[in-house]
Amino acid sequence: MGLLNVFQRISQSPTNPHPAAAPRTFDVADLYRGPVSTQDGTPDAGAPPLDEKLRQAYFWIVNTAIISPHYDVEYNDGPPQSFVLGDSKSRLTLPSAQSYSSFVLLPMLTFATRRKYLFIGGPGRGKTASAILMGVLGGYSVREVRRAMQHGHPQMTIADLLGNPLPADLVNAQRIEDIRISWRQWLSMRVKIIDEYNRIPTRTQSALLTVMGDNYAEILNHIYECPESAWFLTANDDQGGGTYQVIEALRDRIDVVVQALAFNPRFLSDLLTRIEENIRPDEVVPRQIVFTESEVDRMQEEIRAVAIPGEVRRRLEFFASQFEFCEVAADQFEYKTKDTARLAGVEWHLLAAQETGRDRLKDIGCQTKNGLSVRVLMTLLIYSKALAYFRGNRIVELEDVRQILPFVLHDKLSPDSEAPFFDAPGNAVFRADRIGWLRKVLDLSCADYDRVNLDRDDPVAELATEFRRGLDGLSENETRARLVRIERLITEWSKGRKLYGHIYDDVLKLKYLHQRYTNYLRWLKTQ
Repeated sequence: MGLLNVFQRISQSPTNPHPAAAPRTFDVADLYRGPVSTQDGTPDAGAPPLDEKLRQAYFWIVNTAIISPHYDVEYNDGPPQSFVLGDSKSRLTLPSAQSYSSFVLLPMLTFATRRKYLFIGGPGRGKTASAILMGVLGGYSVREVRRAMQHGHPQMTIADLLGNPLPADLVNAQRIEDIRISWRQWLSMRVKIIDEYNRIPTRTQSALLTVMGDNYAEILNHIYECPESAWFLTANDDQGGGTYQVIEALRDRIDVVVQALAFNPRFLSDLLTRIEENIRPDEVVPRQIVFTESEVDRMQEEIRAVAIPGEVRRRLEFFASQFEFCEVAADQFEYKTKDTARLAGVEWHLLAAQETGRDRLKDIGCQTKNGLSVRVLMTLLIYSKALAYFRGNRIVELEDVRQILPFVLHDKLSPDSEAPFFDAPGNAVFRADRIGWLRKVLDLSCADYDRVNLDRDDPVAELATEFRRGLDGLSENETRARLVRIERLITEWSKGRKLYGHIYDDVLKLKYLHQRYTNYLRWLKTQ
C-alpha cells in the first residue's frame, strides 16, 4: 500500500512558481461572477487554478506514469550549459528553465484544447498507454476508455465504426426514417481514441473524417451529433507503413504529430517495480487531477483569452508568408502560388528548375513544396496560447511559438529534400530531423525579419493600421493621398528588387487596400 501512495502522490508546492500577484482591489463585478463551481454546482474554494491543475497532471504523468526522460521542449532563463559529444559533434544542452517532454506535454495541451493529436513510433513505446491516460483524466474509468477505443484493422466497416441499424426495423420499417440506429458508445465520449488509424480501410476513413471534422455521424440519413472532443490517434509508421494510405483530408484534420522516442534502459528499475507490485499507472490516477467536463470548458475559455502580442504575431505572419509564393506558377499575380502548380499537376522539379531570380540557398521558401493553410495557422495560434497558459503566463512569447511550431507543422509543411539548403555543410541531418528543421526554418525567418528591420520600418503595417481606423468621414483628398502612397510604395519595390514570399504577400495586401480606397472614392463621387 505504501508504493500505491507513492504512485498517487501529487505535489503540494507550486509546479511552476511565479512572483506573488499583487492584491486585487474589490470590484463589484466579482459579486456577479460567483465562485468557481464543481461539477454538481457547489463551490470548490480549495481547488487550484486550472492551469496549475493541468501542470499537476503533467508532472504526475511524466514523473510517475509515463517514463519519458526526453525533455525536448526547452526553455531558458539564461545561457544554458552546452556540451559537444562524439565524432559528429552532437550538441547536448542543459536548459536553465523548466522544460518539458513533448510526448506528455502535447497530449495535455490537446486534452485542454480538445484538438486532434497523432502519436507515431514503433510498437511498445507508450502511445496507447498515453492515450488511455488522457481518457482517464477526462473522467472515464479505465474500463470505459478501453472498451470505447477503436482499433484500426483491414476489415473495419462503417458499421464497426459508427453503429448498426436495428435488424427488426430493417424488416418492418415502411420508411427509412423509421429505422433506428444502435450507435457506438464511443461517439458520445469527450475523449476519443483511434488505435492504428492507418490500418482503417479508405471507405471507413471517410466516415471517420466526418466525425473528426464535423462532429457528427451519419447512417441511413440518420444523424448522431457528437460532443466536442479531444482526439488521440496512434500509428506505428506515419510514412505509408500502415495497411492503407491515409486520405489527405483525414491527415489534414490532425493538429499535432509527436514521435514516441525510444525507452532509456536506465529506467528499467521503474518497470521492474510495476511488475513486482502489480501496479498499472492508468488504474491509480489521483482523483485530484481528473477534470470535469465544466472544468475543460472553462479551461478552453481561459486559453482563448491568452494574448498574442503584435510583435509575436508579426513575426509569425512574416514566417508564414515565406512558403506559398511560386513566381513561375502563373501569369496573373494572385495565382503565383505552389498550390496553383499542384492543382495543375506540374512536376515539382520542373518548377524548381525555372526559379532563377532568387537565391535558392537563402530563400527559406525554396525549402518546401507547399505553403500553410488557414487551418494550420489557426492550430498554431491556439497551441501557442495553450503552451503559454500551461506555463502560467497570459501572454504568448516568441519562444512558445518556436517550441510548439514543429509539432503543428510536422505533417503540414513538406520539405523539398533536393533544395540547396539541405546540401549545405551541416544541414544534411535536417532531411531526417523534421523537428530540428522546422525550428531552424523559424530561426532563419526571424533573423531575416531582423535584417529587414520590420519592427521599426514596416510601411504596409502603417497603412493597414490607418485603414483599420475606418473610412467614415474620410475626405476625397485624403483618400487620393492614401492611394498615391500605396502606388509609390509598389513603384519603389518594383525597382530592381527580387520578389520573395513576404514581399508578394505585402504587395497583395497593398492591392487589397488600394481596391478598398478605390471603391470608397467612387462612392464619394456619387454623394
